[in-house]
Amino acid sequence: MIAMPKEQFLALRRQVIEKDFSRMNDMQKQAVFCTEGPLLILAGAGSGKTTVVVNRIAQILRYGKAWDSSFVPEEVTDADVAACEAYLRGEAELDDEVRSHLSVSACPPWRVMAITFTNKAAGELKDRLCNMLGEAGNDIWASTFHSSCARILRRHGERLGYSRHFTIYDSDDTKRLMKSVLKEMAVSEKIMAPRTALNEISHAKDSLVSPEEYARRSGGDFRLQMIAKAYIEYQKHLKANDAMDFDDLIVNTVKLFAECPDVLEEYADKFRYLMVDEYQDTNHAQYVLIKQLASKHGNLCVVGDDDQSIYKFRGATIENIMNFEETFPNAQVIRLEQNYRSTQNILDAANAVISNNMGRKGKTLWTSNGAGAKLHLISVENEQEEAQKVADKILEGVAKGRRFSDYAVLYRMNSQSLALERTFAKSGIPHRIIGGTRFYERREIRDMLAYLSVINNPEDEIRLRRIINVPKRGIGDRSVDNAAQIGAQIGESVYSVLCHAWDFPALSRSSAKLLDF
Repeated sequence: MIAMPKEQFLALRRQVIEKDFSRMNDMQKQAVFCTEGPLLILAGAGSGKTTVVVNRIAQILRYGKAWDSSFVPEEVTDADVAACEAYLRGEAELDDEVRSHLSVSACPPWRVMAITFTNKAAGELKDRLCNMLGEAGNDIWASTFHSSCARILRRHGERLGYSRHFTIYDSDDTKRLMKSVLKEMAVSEKIMAPRTALNEISHAKDSLVSPEEYARRSGGDFRLQMIAKAYIEYQKHLKANDAMDFDDLIVNTVKLFAECPDVLEEYADKFRYLMVDEYQDTNHAQYVLIKQLASKHGNLCVVGDDDQSIYKFRGATIENIMNFEETFPNAQVIRLEQNYRSTQNILDAANAVISNNMGRKGKTLWTSNGAGAKLHLISVENEQEEAQKVADKILEGVAKGRRFSDYAVLYRMNSQSLALERTFAKSGIPHRIIGGTRFYERREIRDMLAYLSVINNPEDEIRLRRIINVPKRGIGDRSVDNAAQIGAQIGESVYSVLCHAWDFPALSRSSAKLLDF
């Protein structure tokens, strides 16, 4: 035990914790030290939200509830106090053992879940956590919504009638499947495009509307009735193929937790702290999932910006962030308004535009970076003139001593690059396009993944149809359609039928090619 009075020790502990996070501004530190209960962090653009998330997790793992706690651990000694005082004077570093003596209910890394919206963001979060915490950073469950749900369903999907090696269909696979469904329904693509049906179904799943509920809501609307039937058949085919689309990963996890309370109990108990990034872009299904996972401990921290909600067309609902305090009583709200990325002139322009937004909680971004250069707005007649203006600006700068590599051109959509590329080529401006077709979206990569998927899950008819004639083997759609009809009649998968194709007259002419495949 220590001889130091309790109040003096608590003040010393706070000073040590504050020094550990001294590089952060006051509002960032408030967010880092607020660990218990629901917390909404309204993070403006360029305000260091990832830094806050990383440091908040580090604080939870190192010190737990120590910042606001009046508890003094019995293992604290006078030697620990002396080490803390030396650390505060800058005379020595503080080792992990002393820090552990200062902690109160420090959380093991495997009991922290951080949900991001992209794999890139999840990877960056893990890298930064490992740099700060060492190997412990790898034990934190940091992943996207879809990756987290896939991981849960791989373990427990059998409770919903799926195998553990179910296939996850990407957009290309789902489009193929919907084409097949509409063909079975004798619906021309001119009447109902596969992408239109898939978008409607995706919105339904975002709102946790089942095929049966969608059919009930369709009323007398012929178009909605057609989509409802396609939705029902689409889900039947997915289940028969032991497959899920991306939306199903979240929908089925919500369903799993609702129908299997023991599974929900396992995960809700496991994750003592739950953090969600880009909360303004969550949809209803994701909101329900988050609420399920936070139901045991209630330590939910969401980070978002009501002024950056741009995914309403994907089903995102701004109400999730606007109603956070009503949904989670006693929630705290912390605003991060200091911007580290821009100059004040840029922020003033942004604030002037954003202030007119409907339905926002309100914040004003500011910076210590100075006023900076003024903004220039140039009006043009068309995209060709726009591209020429950009080219002229670059050539003018290069003539004055700049390099071509000093310039970057940002555009909203890939289709906008065409005019720029043509103009740059004519003007002799060397350039390269960043982005383009992603590796996993290339046809040959999709084909290879389809082969691996069929090896892993022979029930996967959609991936089977993709590869059966790639490379060319002389196997047409009709042979596969015949095999599918035979399979439906005798209760076998298409792949199983192909394995003994010689038994069926309808497949006799192509049986040798099918068996070679």
